[in-house]
Amino acid sequence: MIASGLQIYNANPVFGGRAGLHFPMVGLLGGWLAGGRHWHFAGMWLFSLNLLWYGIYVLVTRRWRHRYVGQNDIKALQLSHNPKRRIYAWHRIAYTAIIPILLLALLTGIGMYKPAQFHWIVDFFGDWFALRVVHFFTVPAVLIFAVVHSVLALKAGGDRLISSMLFWQPK
Repeated sequence: MIASGLQIYNANPVFGGRAGLHFPMVGLLGGWLAGGRHWHFAGMWLFSLNLLWYGIYVLVTRRWRHRYVGQNDIKALQLSHNPKRRIYAWHRIAYTAIIPILLLALLTGIGMYKPAQFHWIVDFFGDWFALRVVHFFTVPAVLIFAVVHSVLALKAGGDRLISSMLFWQPK
């Protein structure tokens, strides 16, 4: 999604117009604007169906009770001296924060894809430029989530999980 999104961006940069910031062609997907859009839409279908499936799974299994942030997590951050409990509370905050970011990426993408049919999305964000900027900045937000999530997982004992998946023992 990032590689094809940057291909689309290069066709009409958000920042600085056609003479603005461009990304090098190395690592971009699609080769040109239409190719980038095709790849981006294909990824969007996988992304949105995965998000829909995850939402159904969370609702049916009632995982929201212990997967997302609650009062106990806020209390744990304020009062707990147990480092593992604090790490789990931060995990739940991260999991809770990423859902609206992913929904925002999907909503702004739909608004850019079909602005005539979904004019209310464009109107909600003010104008086309604001919609593009918000969509563009959901990418670094997701990347920051991935880094924070990985660090928290390693602090919570993820190194044991990684070593259990290796065919050799790390030194």
